[in-house]
Amino acid sequence: MIDLVFIAIVVLGLLILFAGIRLAIGPSAPDRVVALDTINTLMVGAMILLAVYLGQTIFVDVAIVYALLSFLGTLAIAKYIGGEL
Repeated sequence: MIDLVFIAIVVLGLLILFAGIRLAIGPSAPDRVVALDTINTLMVGAMILLAVYLGQTIFVDVAIVYALLSFLGTLAIAKYIGGEL
């Protein structure tokens, strides 16, 4: 079971790398925002899996706070791109 969790963490790391490439070469600002939001979501999932792998519940609390701040940041960027700020 623990080996499967570790493999899932590695796969999420690779997906974060691919999303980072999209963030770097995205043709437009909305594409980059979506890539950044994808990276943030994958990071939350990786933190939850890391909590399972290490048996530390503090990572779940950190993941919840990170997800909230990520959501607020995405909203702020979306409003800026939409021209409502």
